[in-house]
Amino acid sequence: MVQPPPLITNDAVVLGLLMTILAFIFVTSHSENPTLKKFYRVVPALLLCYFIPAVFSTLGVISGDVSKLYFVASRYLLPCCLVLLCLSIDIKGIIGLGPKAIIMFFTGTFGIIIGGPIAFLIVSFFSPEAMGGIEPNEVWRGMTTVAGSWIGGGANQTAMKEMFNVGDGIFSAMIAVDVIVANIWMACLLFASGDPDKYDRMLKADNTAIKELQTKMEDYQARIAQIPNLTNLMTILGVGFAGTAIGHIVADVMTPLIAASDNADFFEKISLTSKFFWLIMTATAIGMALSFTKLSKLEGVGASRIGSAMLYILVASIGMKMDITALTETPILFLVGLIWIGIHGGLLIAVAKIIRAPLFFLAVGSQANVGGAASAPVVASAFHPTLAPVGVLLAVFGYFVGTIGAYICGLILRAAAGGF
Repeated sequence: MVQPPPLITNDAVVLGLLMTILAFIFVTSHSENPTLKKFYRVVPALLLCYFIPAVFSTLGVISGDVSKLYFVASRYLLPCCLVLLCLSIDIKGIIGLGPKAIIMFFTGTFGIIIGGPIAFLIVSFFSPEAMGGIEPNEVWRGMTTVAGSWIGGGANQTAMKEMFNVGDGIFSAMIAVDVIVANIWMACLLFASGDPDKYDRMLKADNTAIKELQTKMEDYQARIAQIPNLTNLMTILGVGFAGTAIGHIVADVMTPLIAASDNADFFEKISLTSKFFWLIMTATAIGMALSFTKLSKLEGVGASRIGSAMLYILVASIGMKMDITALTETPILFLVGLIWIGIHGGLLIAVAKIIRAPLFFLAVGSQANVGGAASAPVVASAFHPTLAPVGVLLAVFGYFVGTIGAYICGLILRAAAGGF
């Protein structure tokens, strides 16, 4: 069904609306009003930064499909933000977090691989006709593209479309399932991040290493803190956007080189022909490298705060891409998606309880799969801005394991559908 154009199509106006929403949320979340204090004790501010734009999108006021703001935020502001957030990164501290982050990441991957076929079989039991379809628009084929997206990202999703000869009709429907269900799950993770200690107690988790890293970074920030002047701010922006520029240069050079190589097909399957992959990797590497230089002291004049502001703009633009009413168009497919993500989440919770992993590892391990490099640092920074690089580093794993994981999921789905 063709969607009518949104009420606001001018991106300058859309940006103004999003910034007004963000400003309103930050002002009210720091208010001394008792009612507001109680409200934000239950509902995290970051969740509202994501959810309110989604409401405006659902009501047809704005549209993530029409607006170019998400592209700008993800290609320009996100890499700049990663450079600035990584400037003061504590490499030893992150290594000291231990193997639980990796365990939870691969648990999330496994949950997606087995969750899809299980969800397919469950819904097939109640409604076998809805889970059929005529080749190449069979439901199981479309589900392989969701697996590619939820493990690796857009490039892996496209790879699954080609590998399993997915029809355009079911592919379009599954894109809606992918976006809506993934965004609902992200909203749940952001909600939980508002009170991580509560969930850590439920998981009987040992969050000592995370607390120590947060305290260490807060002490460091307090020790070097200064009132920034215009020169400081311009230097911060110069470093951040210079890193962004280098990231784009590397992406523009590496992508065609790899695409023209003899092993281009293989490299495409592991996302090495994706410009976004090289952009994010380069920006993160630059920020980490600069953390060993004198530029790391820019943290004292607000580098991470400026980076966080850019991250919040990204959050709002992600929210703008969600249209809740899409759930009503193909409800049976969304039911499959919700069961699928429920299995993924349930497995993560079970393993977290077994290894006593804190909520942070659960949330970031999941989002590094389902959301990738664009949203994993958002969820990580919901716990603490200094933890955003952990989300990026885990998301990188998704780029490499996405195709093989999704392919295995696709083979199981084909078997579940009666194929061979």
